[in-house]
Order: sequence, then structure tokens, then C-alpha cells
Amino acid sequence: MSKTLVIVESPAKAKSIGKFLGSRYTVKASMGHLRDLPKSQLGVDIEHGFAPKYIAIRGKGGLIKELRTAAKNADRVLLASDPDREGEAIAWHLGHLLGLNLDEKCRIEFHEITKQAIQTSLKHVRAIDLHKVEAQQARRVLDRLVGYQLSPLLWRKVKKGLSAGRVQSVAVRLVGDREEDIRAFVPEEYWTLTAFLEAKGGTFSAKLIKKSGEKLEIKSKEEMDAVLAELKALFFQVTDVRKREKKKQPAPPFTTSSLQQEAYRKLNFSPKKTMLIAQQLYEGIELGAQGSDGLITYMRTDSVRIAEAAQEEAKAYILAEHGSEYYPPEARRFVTKGRAQEAHEAIRPTSVLRTPEQMKEFLSRDQLRLYRLVWERFLASQMSAALLDTLTVDVAAGSYLFRANTSTVRFPGYLAVYQESRDEEDKTDEDEGALAVPVVSGETVALARLEEKQHFTEPPPRYTEATLVRKMEEEGIGRPSTYAPTIETIQTRGYVVKEGKHLSPTELGEIVLNLLKEFFTDIVNIEFTAKFEEQLDDVEEGEVSWRQVIDAFYAPFARTLEEAEEKIGKVQLEEQVTDEVCEHCGRRMVVRMGRYGKFLACPGFPECKNTKALLEETGAHCPRCGKALVVRRSKKGRKFYGCSGYPDCDFVTWDLPAPEPCPECGQLMVVKTSRRQKRYVCTNPECRYAKVVQEMENAN
Repeated sequence: MSKTLVIVESPAKAKSIGKFLGSRYTVKASMGHLRDLPKSQLGVDIEHGFAPKYIAIRGKGGLIKELRTAAKNADRVLLASDPDREGEAIAWHLGHLLGLNLDEKCRIEFHEITKQAIQTSLKHVRAIDLHKVEAQQARRVLDRLVGYQLSPLLWRKVKKGLSAGRVQSVAVRLVGDREEDIRAFVPEEYWTLTAFLEAKGGTFSAKLIKKSGEKLEIKSKEEMDAVLAELKALFFQVTDVRKREKKKQPAPPFTTSSLQQEAYRKLNFSPKKTMLIAQQLYEGIELGAQGSDGLITYMRTDSVRIAEAAQEEAKAYILAEHGSEYYPPEARRFVTKGRAQEAHEAIRPTSVLRTPEQMKEFLSRDQLRLYRLVWERFLASQMSAALLDTLTVDVAAGSYLFRANTSTVRFPGYLAVYQESRDEEDKTDEDEGALAVPVVSGETVALARLEEKQHFTEPPPRYTEATLVRKMEEEGIGRPSTYAPTIETIQTRGYVVKEGKHLSPTELGEIVLNLLKEFFTDIVNIEFTAKFEEQLDDVEEGEVSWRQVIDAFYAPFARTLEEAEEKIGKVQLEEQVTDEVCEHCGRRMVVRMGRYGKFLACPGFPECKNTKALLEETGAHCPRCGKALVVRRSKKGRKFYGCSGYPDCDFVTWDLPAPEPCPECGQLMVVKTSRRQKRYVCTNPECRYAKVVQEMENAN
């Protein structure tokens, strides 16, 4: 009986696939890459066509030997690494290490780990796609050339241990440019006016929007006072009542980027955490007597395509569970933007029949939350549109026009299952007024009161991890597999720090960014980086040689390196010296920036390696012992607030302490922020005093 060896990337995937294949198959895991460029040297022969020098990864010799033995004992070897460029490169490296004939068919791929998908892949064995391999190799070689030649320059000129990657540098630039926009922002004053009007059916409100048919902008109190003076002598009349039906269509199923964004908004997951859990759901979950099975399709994708079989299953489920009115006249087809890999699918459940409730007993809390998100989004994408009844009422007062809008859901459609969330900067008040009473055109309404409000325009918000992912995708920076590791890297390197949910550049990040902007414009050029991604697509499609792509970049890059070496002087980083004395050597400690923000370090490093937490006071006092409450960070970098008297006092809170105690009971108050307002709330459960300290209104 012939034996077939199937090699996948992870043990979890091997376990899931093994149960589908039977005794004639042996499934083993490569544990990811087995060959790579050497860490100790450049590993690229610049003089001979940028030929890469691959070596076996240190520590994987035993695994390579085991796989070689298994390959010799098998009649056939099938390489089943992930269905993307990196997976293709892993298969190619495996083929070389195992001595396979790479001209023969030895590659299978699948986008979900289910019995049907695995068995189908065995019927479509193909040769390794060398164009895909070359596209991945081009990325790897270019990133090595940039990283191993530019980073040492930064070590010499700025600080040891720095790095400059091609994609990470552009990500830092996005964060840095946003910070510059915030600093340069000059707030502008504007005013809004709301009229509270009495109709026959009751009172409603409408907002002033126009004067003499033109949009009205009121920019000062004097202008507002003039408007108010005019309105006092006028009467108000309903001039138009418009009723319309509005269809609201569902969002497409998830891509890598949209999954990371939505998981951040709804679940507060970082992109890294989202991808880690998604990988677990893809590779396989133990489902009791059923054994291990993959619950979602491949999670690194920029395609919104859906397999017809999945659509048919979703249709049957919707008709059975919700009724025919919840299914559209025909199956939905979503169009992928740009040059996505259409062989891929969107991220969806491998079977919509596995509902979140059914999977609850097999999944951890976070696994279930992410699976529910994927399941609901996919199901909603196949459902009928929501129908809204909108009502717009125009009220005239002389040449002034006030407007009230409202909408009600007539038929929920897909909203019965799922509604997409939005980032804070995308949220606007859809209603320009509140209308809950019947009115008719021509009706005269009485003015109850006018309410004017002063506002100031706000600067663009700092990026969150989710909005940075969205921006990278919009600009074509990186690919689905690179978003999460890039954001992780720029924080690990100390170029960007996360304060609360927002990202801002550190002093070190700004220094490095300014050097790159001055001397290495292509490295931090958004359009250049996006164009390179398009060139990699061309390589994958066989339209251009990968060496041509590298050569076109490297020649000017090498010249710039030489020029920068001569022109850039040693950058002196000013250290903030504190009054804190190092108990080991007596030096005054300095403030340093780490992955999770600032900390105290001895300037005598490396002779003295003493470090301490930098106790940043909040201005509030511990409700237990009265000592100062300070900022602390968990092992995962999350900010919390604790007593400076720790470990004698272990009081902590996740909420930012308010600077003043509760006026009712004297206990600690904390800051609670919503979209509309910031409040101080008493932590005493018997008191619960609260007061609004700031209206959080978005400027349009």
C-alpha cells in the first residue's frame, strides 16, 4: 500500500488534517520556515544578481532530519503550507531541503480545514508556483537590504539597537504626520442653533442650516446674536414634509483588515490578538466526538469572494431560521477592490450551521467572541437589506431654514443579525434634529425657545491600531499578513507608543523619521512603498523579473547610503535627568522610553543595569491610605492606576482617577468618556454621584 507524506506548517493543523486522510497518509508539521537568510550577515550577493544565501534555521536541524526520513519512507510527498506567497515560499524551501523534484506536482492548498476542502485539494495537486515564490523572495531580499544596511547607519548616528524596515518606516511616518497635523491645528469657532417648536401634535426640535438658500455658517457670538435678534420677530411655518424609503445594504464578509478593525472596535482586541485567535479558529478546534476541525476559512486575505457552496448553505439557513423575506432576490456578489488574490475567499465560518451557541462549549471566551463576529458578519452579508422610513421636515422663518430629520426601521433585514460599527472619527449625528410628532406642510408652529451652542473644530484624531490598519490598507502599504506585525514592531522598537487607545510617535521615533525623510525619501514615501507592492503583484503574475525590481530600487539606495554616511553627524539624544538616585551606583537616574512607555534607567548602562518604573502621578489620592495614585502598566502593557504605596496598599483601578474627590461622600471619582461627553463618576456604589465636565461633540 503506497504511503503519502503531507507536510503542513503547524501541529494543530496537522492534527486537524490527519483525521480526514486515513492510514495511507502521514501528516507532519514543519513549524513554519526551515530555511532563511542568515541572521549574522547580509545573506544577499549584491554583485551577482542579488542571489540570496539560504541556510537551515538554527535549532531546526532535528526537525529537518525527521522530515527527510519521513520523505524517504514515503512514496509521495505533498506540501500543504498556507495558500499565500509566504506559504508558497515555505513549500519551495521544503522541496529543496527534502530533495524533491520541483518540476513535479507536489503542492496542494486549501482555504479551510474541513474534510471536503482537504479531499478536494488532493484532486488538484500542482507544481510549486515559482512566480509566487519569487514575489516573496523579492520582498525578503529588499527588506534584508534595507534592514541590514540602513539599521547600522542609525546605530552609528543615533543609538544602538535601532532598526529601519521598509514597511515599518512608512507606518511610523503615518503616525508622525498625523502628530504634526495635530500640532499645527488651529481651532476655529463655530455656533449651532436649535429651535424647539410647538406643533399641534407636540414639541419637536429642528436645526438651523440655511439662510436665503445658502448654507449658513455662524462663526462668532456677535453673528449668533444678530441671527437671534432677527428670529425673534419672525414666525415659523412648516414648508415641506418628505417621506422616503431608504435601503441599507449589509457590509461584505471580513477581509484581514476589516476583521482587525471590527475586532478592535467591538471586542477591544489588538490586531496581534485578533490574528492569534483567528489562527486558532482556522487551524482547528477540538469539537468533542467530532475531533479537531477548522471553524473559519483562511484568515490572511484581501478578497471578499464567497464560495457558491457556502452561499447555498447560508441561503438554506436564512430561509429556515428567519424566513424568505430575510433573503434577497438573488445571492449577493461582492466585488474586491484592487488586485486582491481572487483564488482566496473572504473570512467566513467553514459551516454556517455551526452557530456560536453550538460552539460555545468548545471555545474559550475570546475564541467565541471572535467566532461570533465572523459568523454574524458572514450571515448578515447574505441577508436582505434593511428598510428605513425617513422623514425630513423643513421649517422656514423668514429667509432662515431649519430642518429636522428622523428615521425608523420598517424592516430590519440583516440588522436582525449584525450591524457594523464605526471608528470615532467616522461617527456623525445622522439626525439634524429630533422629530417624534406628526406635522403637515403649511402648518404654523410656535417657537418655544432657541438654544445656541458654541463649538470649536477639533484636530484630526491620533490613530488607533484599528485606524492605522485601515490607513495602511487604503494606501496600499503592506499586505494582509503584515499589518499586525508591523504595528507590533514600531511599538517594540520604541518609535511609537500607545497611550490609552491612541498611537503617538516618541521623541526617538521623530528623530529617526526626520533623518529618513531628509536622506531616504523613498523608504518613507507612501506612494513609493505602495508602488513596490504593485510590482510584487507583477512579479507574482510573471510580468516582470524579481531581480529587475530589486535592481531598480537598490542602485539609488546604495548611493544615498554613502551620502548619508558622510553628511549625517552624530545625533545627541537629550536625556531627562531625574532626582531619583540609583541605589546600586549612586548616579542620578534618567528617563528612557521602552515598549510600554517611559521608565527610569541608570545612565551607567551597561556597567549598571538598574531600572525602575517611572511613577507618573495622576493628581488623585488612594481612597484606602491617602497616598498618591500613579500610572502603572500590566505585563501586557495595558495602563492602569495604582497606589504609590504598593505593596503595602494594593488598590488599583482601570479607570483614570478624577483630580477631585466626590463632593457628596468624599470618595474617589473616575473619568468616564463616551462619544458625547466626559463625566466624573463616584466609585462609591452607595453614592454614584456623577457630573458632566465636557461635551464631546464632533465638529463637521
